[in-house]
Amino acid sequence: MYEHRRFAALATAYVLINCELGSEEKIIAELKNMEGVKEVHGTFGAYDILAKIVADKVEPLREIITWKIRKIEKIRSTLTLMAIEGQE
Repeated sequence: MYEHRRFAALATAYVLINCELGSEEKIIAELKNMEGVKEVHGTFGAYDILAKIVADKVEPLREIITWKIRKIEKIRSTLTLMAIEGQE
């Protein structure tokens, strides 16, 4: 019944971002132009920005988060939530 998902499965993560005050718009714009970033939202609460990252495998996903997103100037911290395949 779910056999088609096996071929279409992607690695997905949600990254919660804290950034320096006033830098939200610039970071959001930078994230929106980054490969693998499918959604970006400014948020209220403990975190400033939420980004949805998608890749074909976990390793490229990890590289996007570690070597691209976390290196953006004025990002203070991130918290990554990995989606569980099959529980969508």
